[in-house]
Amino acid sequence: MSATPTAPATPVTAPAPEWRRLSPRTLLVHCGWLVAPLGSLLLTALATGGRITTGAWFTLGGIGAAFALATLAGLVRWARTEFRVTGENLEVRSGLLTRRLRSVPLRRVRTVDLTASPVHRLLGVTVLRAGTAGSGLRAGELSLEALPVAEAERLRAELLARADLGAATEDPVLARISWRWLRYAPLTFWVVGGVFAAGGSAYRALHEMGIEPWKLGFVRRAFAEFGNGMLWLTVPAALLAVIALGSVGAVVLYVENWWGYRLEWSDAATLRVRRGLLTTRSVTIERARLRGVVLREPLLLRAGGGATVRAVAGGLGNKEENRKRSGLLPPAPRREAVRVAAGTLRAPFPDPGSELTERQDGVRLTAHPRAALRRRRVRGLLYGVLPGTALAAGLGAAFTPVLLHVAWGYAVVAAPVALWLARDAYRSLGHGIAGEHLVLRSGTFSRDTVALRRDAVAAWTFRTSPFTRRAGLVTLTAAVAAGEEAYRVRDLGAGAAPGFAAAATPGILDEFLVRPERGGDPASVT
Repeated sequence: MSATPTAPATPVTAPAPEWRRLSPRTLLVHCGWLVAPLGSLLLTALATGGRITTGAWFTLGGIGAAFALATLAGLVRWARTEFRVTGENLEVRSGLLTRRLRSVPLRRVRTVDLTASPVHRLLGVTVLRAGTAGSGLRAGELSLEALPVAEAERLRAELLARADLGAATEDPVLARISWRWLRYAPLTFWVVGGVFAAGGSAYRALHEMGIEPWKLGFVRRAFAEFGNGMLWLTVPAALLAVIALGSVGAVVLYVENWWGYRLEWSDAATLRVRRGLLTTRSVTIERARLRGVVLREPLLLRAGGGATVRAVAGGLGNKEENRKRSGLLPPAPRREAVRVAAGTLRAPFPDPGSELTERQDGVRLTAHPRAALRRRRVRGLLYGVLPGTALAAGLGAAFTPVLLHVAWGYAVVAAPVALWLARDAYRSLGHGIAGEHLVLRSGTFSRDTVALRRDAVAAWTFRTSPFTRRAGLVTLTAAVAAGEEAYRVRDLGAGAAPGFAAAATPGILDEFLVRPERGGDPASVT
């Protein structure tokens, strides 16, 4: 009895995933730009009593033609854009005449950001942006416009499914919003800057509608009353009004930006930030791309005992996108900021301002030479006091002696302020090494304490000028493929700089160091 030979088994190949399309509601999202021109036309009609000029009708016709073209372009873009997730890649193909296929390995996806404007939320869709390794430029980012929210959440889970899961922390939630933090909102730039920014936007909008704000009756009357009043009363009153208006605006922006805020480790390898009221944002950062954190203390916020926290991470896009996505904590008490920074690092934050941290880790930043203080004093007087004094004195000599008194008055007031700011900037200078992290601190208008992973530093740059060389100072710049990509140790002693850089990142500078055989300086750079 003989055995019948059998044919070899044919391997079964899994079918390729089907291509998926964006939501058809993408077309409605792209029509959102019509709100501004149509609103301008409506306001113009109201301002002119319903009399729409021939030019306005031409504008309306242009808007209609642009709408038709934009709708057609959006329809073509929607019809010719498809995506899918295979076992190894995220693939997106698009284009009409020239077809473009982009394929990114899932292992390179580092962050996934879901953003929904009020129009997106109204239509039940969101924008998904996937940041890849080395995506410092917009070209390194994949963006899918207007996905249904549920599908976007599933796609984000697919993209992050390759994260190396480990044991979760006991409490993965690092921080939640506390409305007691609202008291820090008025201590931000928007208290004054926001008022002028809003005023400039309103002026441009009125100007585009053909309305000159300075020619409106109530505006002219207000300026006339202001000029005829007692300036010693009206000027402070106007400043108080600006501060009050700015404070209200800052609180509103705080609520809109940080509503529903939640910072958590969604697993052992992924940090997630959720926030936003009208425009919601959900940002995920892979732990492997997290290079450190920045504890930021702007001058007013520092005076109120507050601080913010930002992540230093790769894959967050260009500088503008990095600014939007890297925020980990809104303006909050400094103690809370230090706690969140420590939870993000998964290690005690090397905060030289905390006695507890000093007791645990012995973190004491090294002070910089006194020459750094002299430089800040000279620059403060040279750039902050001298120009204003010289300008007022020159105008006084040319036009009216009153300005001569303004010149010396300005110098008397501004010089102590400049010297105080110089002293504060010098006291903020410091550097050190705390375990696996390099600690840098500087700044007065915004004092930043940066904790960087030492193994994240790719290179060092030593920069001097004729003035710093004479003072024996050098500025070290640590190049990092994340965040702002360069973090500076300003005005460090020239003799101590090479040794500090070599100790912080062993191996990078070894071939450039000249070490004395006996005695002398510890090291110098060739």
